[in-house]
Order: sequence, then C-alpha cells, then structure tokens
Amino acid sequence: MFRNLLLLVFSLCLVTTLVHGSNDNERKEYIVYMGALQGAGTSAMVDHHNLLLTAIGDEDIARESKIYTYRKSFNGFVARLLPHEVQSLIAEKRVVSVFPNTVRKLHTTRTWDFLGMSETLSRANAQKESDIIVGLLDSGIWAEAPSFNDTGYGPVPIKWRGKCVDFPGCNRKVVGAKYFNLNQTYTDQDTPSPVDDDGHGTHTSSTVAGVFVKDASLYGLGTGTARGGVPSARIAMYKVCWVNGCSDKDVLAAFDEAIADGVDLISASMGGPSRSFFEDPIAIGSFHAMMKGILTSCSAGNDGPDTSTVQNVAPWIMTVAASGTDRQYRTVATLGSGEHFSGISINTFSPQKMMYPLTSGALAVNVSEPYGNASACDFGTLDKNKVMGKIVYCLGSNGQDYSIKRAGGAGAIMTLEDVTDTAYSTVIPGTSIFPRDSKMIEQYINSTKNPQAVIQKSITINVSAPFVASFSSRGPQNINLNILKPDISAPGIDILAAYSKLPTTTGVPSDDRHTVFNIISGTSMACPHASAAAVYVKSIHPDWSPAAVKSALMTTATPMKIIDADAELGSGSGQINPTQAVNPGLIYDISTSDYISFLCKEGNNNTVIGLIVGGTENIDCTKFKPAQGTDGLNYPTMHTQLDSNSTSISATFYRTVTNVGYATSVYTSKVTSPRGLIVKVIPETLKFSKLNENQSFTVEVKGGLEPFGSKLLSALLEWSDSKYNVKSHIVILRPLAD
Repeated sequence: MFRNLLLLVFSLCLVTTLVHGSNDNERKEYIVYMGALQGAGTSAMVDHHNLLLTAIGDEDIARESKIYTYRKSFNGFVARLLPHEVQSLIAEKRVVSVFPNTVRKLHTTRTWDFLGMSETLSRANAQKESDIIVGLLDSGIWAEAPSFNDTGYGPVPIKWRGKCVDFPGCNRKVVGAKYFNLNQTYTDQDTPSPVDDDGHGTHTSSTVAGVFVKDASLYGLGTGTARGGVPSARIAMYKVCWVNGCSDKDVLAAFDEAIADGVDLISASMGGPSRSFFEDPIAIGSFHAMMKGILTSCSAGNDGPDTSTVQNVAPWIMTVAASGTDRQYRTVATLGSGEHFSGISINTFSPQKMMYPLTSGALAVNVSEPYGNASACDFGTLDKNKVMGKIVYCLGSNGQDYSIKRAGGAGAIMTLEDVTDTAYSTVIPGTSIFPRDSKMIEQYINSTKNPQAVIQKSITINVSAPFVASFSSRGPQNINLNILKPDISAPGIDILAAYSKLPTTTGVPSDDRHTVFNIISGTSMACPHASAAAVYVKSIHPDWSPAAVKSALMTTATPMKIIDADAELGSGSGQINPTQAVNPGLIYDISTSDYISFLCKEGNNNTVIGLIVGGTENIDCTKFKPAQGTDGLNYPTMHTQLDSNSTSISATFYRTVTNVGYATSVYTSKVTSPRGLIVKVIPETLKFSKLNENQSFTVEVKGGLEPFGSKLLSALLEWSDSKYNVKSHIVILRPLAD
C-alpha cells in the first residue's frame, strides 16, 4: 500500500535487488574489487583493461564493457560481464572479489537538548569543529535551506581537495557537492546534479551540522531552534541515491572520491542485506576510510522489530540503531458523541469546522469495484459520492489518507494493526488510532443516524525515554557471530530537520505543501545524530582513531528502556551521550594491524589481505600478533552466538584499554550478570601511572544451558575510578530448547 511506499522513500527500509535480468547470455553489471591502490607508476585504467581483455578475449568488447574505474582511494572497476568472465576474474590472484551491482535504499531540533547538548553548550572548540568536514552519501542537498547559511564562517580549510560539480549552491558551509550516476540514466523526477529531489539528504545533513535556525517548525509542529549537533562543521554531499535507489557502484565511487577529497567523517544513512565484508561496497569503502583515519557511521536498517535484520555490520563501521526521545506526536479525533480518541500521526491541518460528517469504508463502498477491501479503504474501493466532504473511518493504516483524498474526503481515521511509536505525515487531516479503540468508533458510526467527527491538529506529549524504536533493525548479525551489532542508538523518531523544497511534505504528488523543515523517522535520522556526536568527540580529540571515537561513544552511552530480549538486540550499548563521550576515562582502540589480525583469524588468505591493505601480495599473517579469544578484536562490547550443538557457555575475551582520564588512576571492575552466567575478570584492578598507558585484562564467561529458557543472557562490565565509569555490555545468545 501507499504507506509502505512512503516508508521506502523517506524511512530506512533497505531492500537490495539485482539490477539485471537472469539470462546467462546477457551481460550484467559486476564490481571487481582489487584492494588498495597499486604502487606509483602503475596505470589502473590500463591494468583494468588488460584484466578485462584476458577475461573477455575481445579488445572492443573489453573496452565497451567497462563502466567505471576506482583509482583515487582504492583499486577496482565496474564492468558488464558474462558468467564465465566473472569466474575468470575471480581466479585472478590480483582480484579480491567480484560481486553483482545491486540497488540499496535510503533508511529513511529538540533532540540535541534531550541528548544534553543544549543551545548554551560551551563551544570553546568551535574553531576545531569548523575545520572538520563531514561527507554524506545520500540523496543530495538543498543548499538554499536556512540550515546551511554560511554567515560567520571563515575560509574553507586548506586541507580540502573537494569541489562542487554542476551545483551553484556551495558556500563556506556546504564546501563540496558531487553526484554519481555511472549509468547516466535518469527518471523525470531525477535532477542530474547534487540537488536534493527527495529531501532525505537535506534532512540528514542538517541533523549533523545545520546552523541555528530559530522558530523552525513543520506548520507549527515541533517549534523551536533547529540545529545540528556540530553546527560549526562543514558539509560535503555525495549524491548516490536517486528515485530508483542507491546503486552499489555509485556508492563505491562516492567513497573513492570522499576519501581522496579529505573528509573527516563519512555518514551513510542507507544499506541492504548483509554480505561478506569484501563483497559489500559500504564495508569496502569504510575499510579504506578507516585506514585513512576516517570513521564511517551507518544506519542499522528499518526492518525491526524482526531479529537478525541489522545491516552495515563490519566492525570498522559505527552501526546506529534508532531510539525514541521523550516527545511524541498525538492526534485526537473527537466524535459527535463527545468521545475522544488519541491516535498517532503528524497532522498539520487545523479543522475549519466544529464537526464533519463521518462514515466508514464499509458504508462508502463502490459497488462497481470488485477488487480490494472497502473496509480498509483500499485504493479505488470507495464511492466518491459517499465520501465527498466526509471523514472516513478505515480498518487499516497504510496510506488510506491518500485514497480518501483522491475520493474527495475531508479526513481519515485509520486503525493501527499493532501499537506503534512512530508517526507519519498525512496528506489530509488524519490520525491512526490504536486497535483497542476501533470497536467503539465502529459502534458509534453504525448506531448513529448522522455520525460526526473532527480531527484536531497534532500535539506533543511526554513519554518515558530513551527506548528502541519499533522499526529499528535488531541483531544478531549473520556475518560475524562474535561482534555485537548495532553498536549504539540515537534519536530516530519524529525528527524535525531541514528539507528540500522540491518534493512535497509527504512525497505524494497531489500534496500541495512544500516546506524547508520536515518531521520524519528512521534509522536514517539516527545515523546523523551519532555522526555529529562522533565529530564532537573528534573536534576535542583530533588525534583519536576511528575506533577510539566509537569506543568513547559506546562506553559512555545512556542505558535504554528495554522491554524484551529482542529490543536488547537492537539497542547496542545504549543511547549516545556526547557530552560524556569526550571524557570516557578509558578507550578500546583498534589499529589497522589489529584488523589485519582479525581478518587473518577469519580465514582470509595472505594474498587477499595483502591486496586489501597494501595493494600488493606482501602480507604474512604469521608476522602479525595473532587475534586472540572468542572474537579476536579489541571491541568495546563482548558477544558470541552459540550453535545448536553447544552444551554449555564458554567464551574468553581479551581486551586492552588506554588511559585517557587521570594520569594516575586505579580502576576497579564490577560485573552485573544474571543467574546462571559466571563472568570472571582477570585482573580485577587496573593501575595506570600516566596518560595513554595501556593495560590488558581477560574476561571469562561460563555457564550452563539448562534449565534457563531465555535465548539471551546479558551482563555488564564496568571499570570505575573516582570519576569515570566505563561500561562494556556482554551478550551471550544461545538457541532455545525445542
């Protein structure tokens, strides 16, 4: 239905589909990944042509088949290939992976006060913040939005090597704008420039780094001062998402450019079903970014509350789940009987009359339409003569407001199938009521001669927070069973931020509203919150590695309101707490060498790792410190998934922390664990005598599988001194007994 279409456009539903047919005689698009850049004097374009010529055997076809060469930050190309040519390239020693080009989708104010970053927060580091450039891979940017005003900004940082392509909107705030559509195919809704046709990229960009805009609102809803988390930072937009989605080859091209341009952080609110790390363009691009000291922040996906749906799971990515704040939108429908029903929606319309005639889809059925469910107000099932000027009650909440608008209705009262925490904008006055209230409204309509109702403009209410958004994708991940994902949570429900004036407020063509601010939800909105928090930490600690910044955010996170095990698999370490993250006390750092050891432990051969890291075949896993323990990585969380053959719980985690708190300090461990799970920390005390000193410890986790039926056991390790409290979550996932 139409509401699902809106979710695909604005929220973060990530469905990956092949962009080609299934005929083996038809050339299909493949990405050929060859690792890091080769040494000086080697022409990537010539080398790629020779590889293609060997695989294809015909000079002209080889030349015509190549679409694009990656040669600025890593090595690879895109080409149209036949199945046997793919196998030929896979057999080449210089090739890391060959995988199909697929299409991904976007995961689509006051939140900073909720996170402790008020308007009055000291910005003593504003100059350092102004030197940071955030690269966003998204749908483009509407630079005319007030959030991107460059008044008061100094010159663009000297280090910046990017530029603006076919885009006059750049200034000292938006310092770069490029677009990637390697096939050069556009619909009539696509603008071949970095301009934002969708609104998504403008929203995420302003959430990260929008300047202060007073009295921002969506037609009076959410009124306040809109601002990004790091309002002094600069923005570089890499448009990779179009009406038909975000192509892998375009995403990888944007990473190639962004790294070379000199961005300091990459924020990507998009994704798709998880694949092995080096057959995934986001994992590949973010790995090469990490080697250059650039953290990549990605959305976790919008497929919750189902488990095993989390996306963007490479350990060098910061994977961000969506949480709810203490403010939600409610829309009240009042019946002629005086009864009030509080529903959920973003309704910007104020009623023009005291009451409107009320009917139901069942009573307004178009008897000449044999298909569809009129009770649910399916498209085309309503008789315009029975709907005109009336509010219509529908058994369903899936875009019925659009159907009723088309039929001439005055409003829509829709029924939710399940309780939800997420509101969506309606194209006419509308609200989605909770299932418990539906019977009473039906009874009123069917027992009253002239039923009436009115739908009020939305209001805000206070709720208990933070909590995991119902739509936010949950773990566990299925690529590496010993790395807990998502990593962190950030606000992603009902977020007010800047918007493009090209699309309508709802994305519905018949909607005549266009605005420079909009309220939307998704892990797409959570990701830029976490990206901004990372920039804030980086501006104060410019020498910290991507892993150090991520560790600081994870170990200082605010505990979440967890209602069940599935929600715990979706919350990560908790909700970001940026002001605490700048002083974490201890950090879990991970170097490129550590990742090499991890990749060796995962079974990658020396040649493949050599190509990925250095562009040559000179990596010898035996010369690197072996990755130890259950997970083989110095991760801030500890996790393992047991298989169905396990008879007991036994896991060992080796960790090293770096002192960034007091020079002389003593940290004592504390473990909170459930009955049946034994967690032992060796040693129990860590003593530091200077800053940046490292100390190591081991965590042993043991327990039996019976008689406990829970699929998840969760413990918490805390290292504390007189000031700092460093938290690491321990999550053991085990199969349930039959």
